[in-house]
Amino acid sequence: MKRNTLISKDILPTFHKQRVVSGLGFFNIWVGMAVIIATFQIGANGIDSMSLWHLAGAILLANLLIAIVGSLSGDIGVEHGLSFAAYMRAPFGLMGVHLPAVSRGVVAAIWFGIQTYLGATAINYIFNSLVGFDSWFFWYVAFASVQIINTALGIKAIDRFAVIAAPSIIIISVWIFSRMTGLAAEQGTNVFTYQGTAQTTTWFLVMVANMGFWSALAIDIPNITRYLKAPKNERNWFKRNINNYLPHVLALPLVQTFMGVIGAVSLLATGLWNPIEVIQSTATGWIMIVLLLMVILAQWSTNTAANLIPASLTFVNAGAKVNLSYVTGIVLAGIVGTLFQPWAILDQLFMFLGYYGAILSAVAGIILCDYYIIRKRRLNVKELYEPEGQFKYDKGINWAGMLSWIIAGSIAVYFIQYMYLIGFPLGFICYYVLMKFWYLKKHPQKEIVSDYSDEYLGTTVGRDWEISEGSADKEIAATKSN
Repeated sequence: MKRNTLISKDILPTFHKQRVVSGLGFFNIWVGMAVIIATFQIGANGIDSMSLWHLAGAILLANLLIAIVGSLSGDIGVEHGLSFAAYMRAPFGLMGVHLPAVSRGVVAAIWFGIQTYLGATAINYIFNSLVGFDSWFFWYVAFASVQIINTALGIKAIDRFAVIAAPSIIIISVWIFSRMTGLAAEQGTNVFTYQGTAQTTTWFLVMVANMGFWSALAIDIPNITRYLKAPKNERNWFKRNINNYLPHVLALPLVQTFMGVIGAVSLLATGLWNPIEVIQSTATGWIMIVLLLMVILAQWSTNTAANLIPASLTFVNAGAKVNLSYVTGIVLAGIVGTLFQPWAILDQLFMFLGYYGAILSAVAGIILCDYYIIRKRRLNVKELYEPEGQFKYDKGINWAGMLSWIIAGSIAVYFIQYMYLIGFPLGFICYYVLMKFWYLKKHPQKEIVSDYSDEYLGTTVGRDWEISEGSADKEIAATKSN
């Protein structure tokens, strides 16, 4: 009996009994994920050209828009219990999925390396101050190992850790903001009335830059939302997704905006935007140690949910043929992130953010078009795991999705300053045209041919998708749970 190489237990749809994360838990996870070093730097880069209020408005609007995209794509996890990589088999094909999915996985692994490096420098500074031991790479390996173990323990362990990390992040943020506004005032600068006059950037470019570096997480958020508690037999999108969209539209915009403001105020007060350097230069003794520990928690909480889980699941999907496990995927993500030397990438962070944001913005448009417009949220989930099923397309590739990604992604890279505002709608439009007028005629999809039957819905009709792990010749059945 031949094993079905599309099936790995870690990328099967989740059952309702496995959905253990509450709305508050997801909010805490988002607070942790929203703290990334680029936010501080974007705030610092923008303050010379505008007021603090204009800067905050640009960051807030960008993240509200991204929160909407994330909430929409999050329904894939809520409705069908699918991971990002498993769903991507629909718009890209059983083989074509690997190029965009693994690209996202590699980016997530690199971000893991960047965040781990920043945490390791904070740990090294603490131990160097206390006992004279100075080796950031030693602490990099140790910190990476702890995060890998935490993530390997599963979503519940991440949920519990977020309960500790979220308030810690808020405390450190309030302290730094208060400290920086005080220092700026001592130098005669009122941060609330400050008006930058330089022409180094614009409000619009700050807004677009913020959208770009969240383009990846906004599309692979089903990796987390597949574990969210959701009411069965609820047809109203807003009621069904309340634990999905509320954390998105509250935690991401508010926390991200506050972090950008802190980066701007820190630059005005000390000439530094990096919170680790700011703490080292303005705090002493136990206050410094406690604050740096909170910085470490911030990097940790970001990495587990935003980087290690997405990277691992894309690697598991790509390695299903060799039965690659979730834990092995996490370890692989740590290795890949380290091999890219994140300490070097940090110096070119905005170039890195720009290119990957442009490329992945097109994927977001393709996914939302496929899920909401082409399939109207219906999905033939069982055939995502069937080698000879409808998602085989042309030798495993959906050329409508692949061509849309190449066209939209390339144009977004060319117009790099406006990446998300070009890549997202262009990917959406290209995919719709190619599917509607070409590929659906060539490869009919059962959920569409059925006139969008409820047979292809999940949570909305109380259905758990049960996938047989037997041979490829066995029928993969969808069973309705009580």
